[in-house]
Amino acid sequence: MKTVLMLDNVQRTPLPPQFARDDVRYPPALVRRFLEEYTQEGDVVFDPFAGFGTTLLVAEKLGRIGLGLEYVPKRAAYIAGLLSHEDHIICGDARRLAEYPLPVLDFSITSPPFMTKNDHDEYPFAAYSVTGQGYEDYLQDIQSIYRQLAEKLRPGGYAVIEASNIQKSGTLTTLAWDIAKSVDAVLPLQKEFVVSWTKDGAKEGYGFGYDHSYCLVFQKPL
Repeated sequence: MKTVLMLDNVQRTPLPPQFARDDVRYPPALVRRFLEEYTQEGDVVFDPFAGFGTTLLVAEKLGRIGLGLEYVPKRAAYIAGLLSHEDHIICGDARRLAEYPLPVLDFSITSPPFMTKNDHDEYPFAAYSVTGQGYEDYLQDIQSIYRQLAEKLRPGGYAVIEASNIQKSGTLTTLAWDIAKSVDAVLPLQKEFVVSWTKDGAKEGYGFGYDHSYCLVFQKPL
C-alpha cells in the first residue's frame, strides 16, 4: 500500500436534507482501501465517531462486522435505518467507551470531530456544544478514548485515525500531529499515510486550509 494515496473527495450518496449542512463524511473509498489492506471477511471493524455511518456501511458491504458509537441521537437513528443489523450502532459517548458491551475488535477506523487550538468555544466531543473545555482537554480526551479502545482491540490489531492540520485565520493548529502524539502514548503509532484529495480528478482544497490529510496507523503490541 503506497504511503501517499490519491483519492476523490466526493460522496456518491447524498444525506437527507436535515443533515446536508453537516456533511463532513470521509469518502467510502478511504475506508475500503484500509479494510482491504488490514482486515479480512468476518473481522470486527469499529468506529468510535460513527457520524453518518460510512465505516459501518462499507464494512458491511465487504463482509466485515461494522460496529460504531455515535453521540448524536438523530445520527445514530439514521445509521440504524441503513444497517442490516440496527443494533450495530450504539448512541453513546466515546469518552465512556469502556462502559459499552463491545466484543474484541479487530480493527478501527474513524475521523474524529476536529478542533482548533484558538477561538473554538464549542467542544467537539459534546457535539460542538459550549462546555468550557479547550484544546488541551480535547487532546487528553482523545488519549483517554484510545486508551479504552486499546483494551478492546485484539493484540496486533490496528486503529486508523484520519485527521488534518488546520490553517484558519492565520493560525496553524497541528491537529493531526498533536493527535498522533497523544494517542501514541497509549497505542503505539506505527505508520502514517498522506491522503492527497482531489475532486472530480482535480486538486481541491480539503476544507481546512490544505488539500491533504493524514491517516495515522496505530497498532496494539502482540
